[in-house]
Formats: sequence, structure tokens, C-alpha cells
Amino acid sequence: MIRSFGTTRDGAPVRAVPLGPADGLQAEVLTYGGILRQLSVPGPKGRRNLVLGLPDVAAYENDPAYLGCLVGRYGNRIANARYTYQGRTVELVPNEGVNQLHGGPGAYGRKVWRLQDFQGGADSRLVLGLTSPDGENGFPGTLEVTAEITISGGDLTLRFTAIGDADTPVSLTWHPYFNLAGDPQVAADRQMLRLRSQHFLPVGPGLIPTGALEPVAGTAFDFRRPRLATPRHNHPQIFQAGGYDHCFVLDREDTWDEAADWAATLSSPDSGVSLRLHTDQPSVQFYGGQGLASQYPDLGTGVCLEPQAFPDAPNQPSFPDTMLKAGDRYSRMMRFSLSW
Repeated sequence: MIRSFGTTRDGAPVRAVPLGPADGLQAEVLTYGGILRQLSVPGPKGRRNLVLGLPDVAAYENDPAYLGCLVGRYGNRIANARYTYQGRTVELVPNEGVNQLHGGPGAYGRKVWRLQDFQGGADSRLVLGLTSPDGENGFPGTLEVTAEITISGGDLTLRFTAIGDADTPVSLTWHPYFNLAGDPQVAADRQMLRLRSQHFLPVGPGLIPTGALEPVAGTAFDFRRPRLATPRHNHPQIFQAGGYDHCFVLDREDTWDEAADWAATLSSPDSGVSLRLHTDQPSVQFYGGQGLASQYPDLGTGVCLEPQAFPDAPNQPSFPDTMLKAGDRYSRMMRFSLSW
């Protein structure tokens, strides 16, 4: 049953929407930020929650870690909060030093989304909508965004669509912190990670990509076989980011098959729970959650796997184009397949 989750500081009501059956995979999604507040599976001692969450709206309004929220208009970083398009420099609003992170201040993860459709039960479906106005944080054009979130069996799926009335860069993603042990006090880097990636994007100051694609083979960034997510401090990029906070370029065949292709796997030897990520995005940002200890000393630990476009692509001509043309339709998906 949909329930009240309180109100924002501006007085807007927030609702918590349950998805999934009583005996299977369940989620709770907030209309504030599209936040995945809970994701749980049955266990021998009751349900295990697999993502980090906060207790109330006020905590999410003050959250510096983007816990569980939908991210846009552009996920990750844009250098110097600006880009040049068709000879014109577009000035964005910075919110991480001189750079813009995750769409800027008060972006999609800080908005109350419209609840456009809901169906409960074993095959649950929630559709959230958001109007991102022209000029918001500097981005041109009004963008209409929908996020369709479903649970069916062991699959949690998010499908984004968007359409705008001006050319604008778009990269939408989701930002849950996973700890599949079901206990956030168990170190998240005890999880086993595998990434279908032969290259990652090295970063420079401000964690802005340098523009290079670096092979993972034989480095601390080689997750082509499952291994612990613990950072290996034998690579200068680990020191640059304080751990893992890097974009991994996904290996793709000529045609993408939603049913067969996978981007990453994550599993917990403590609980036996595992996750397989499928996405049509070109890359996955792996964040080891190293900032949580200072942001939330008592919350616990988690890692992020964020399917997205390449960070700073509007400033990197060699990266895949992220410009959504006026009137064109943006469509991207991610699916987290859980087993336990």
C-alpha cells in the first residue's frame, strides 16, 4: 500500500511506493528523488535489505551522498560546469568546486516526482514523471522525463525516457548503494565484483576524465574475472580518487541483446545473494563508497554501479555523443537481476 513518507521543507507531500510480492523481491521507492530506499529479499532470519537508506525526508534533503536517487539531467561530472555546442558556450551551475556533478544543485534527486501510474502485486509497476524546465542549472530546453520502475520475479528494472524542446546533453542514471550481505555494517568491499570491461577512463584533478581509454589488463582495474571490490593501492588512479570512482567502458557486440548481455555482477559471500546488471548504456561508473565514512559514520558501507554515458562527454569529442536533439526521444534501461 502506498503510504505517506512526510513532507519536504517546502511542504510538498512525499509518498513511499511498495513494489513486489510478500514472498519475493521487494522494493520501496520514494516520489522524492525516485529514491530506492529499500530493496530486500527473503532470508532465513527475515528479509534482508540490500541497499543503504535514510529514515526520513529531512535526511534525504540534506544527503550529500546521493543515496538511492535518480540522477539527471547529466549524471557524473561536467568539467568547469560548461560545454561548447555549435560555437556557443553553455554555462552550467557548478556544485562540486568548479565542476558540475549529477546535474547540479537541487537536481533530479532533490525533486518530488509525479506519480503517474502504479500497479502493485507480483508484477509491480511504478511510473514517475518530472518536468525539468529550460535553464535549470544552466541546461537548455524543457525536458520531460519519465522513469518506469518494475519488479517481476527477481528483476528490478528501470526504464528512462525523455524528450526536450532544445538540444541538450542527457545522461540519466540511478544511484543506489548496494551491500548484498544484508547488513550494512559488513564491509561492502567484501563483495565479489565482475565488470564486462576491457577499458576504464582515467581521471585527473576533480575526477574529470583525461579523455584516454586505459586497458584494465594486469591493473587494479581488472575486474574481468570476479574478485573482491577492495581497492588495490598499487595504481596511481586509486590514489587520485581515494579508491574506486571510475567509469568502466562496457564491451559490446555489434548488436545489443537485452536478454543476453550483462554489464556487471556483484555477490556477497556472507549472504549468498548475487546481482547481475544488464544495461544498454555504454559504461558503468563503479564507486566504492569511500566517502560514506566521513558523510555517515554510522550508516554502514555500500558500493554503486551506475549505468550511464561517459562523464564529461559534452567536452570530450572522442567520447560517444550525449546530445539529445530537440524532439528526439531518449530511451535507456537498466535491470538488476537478483538471486538468493
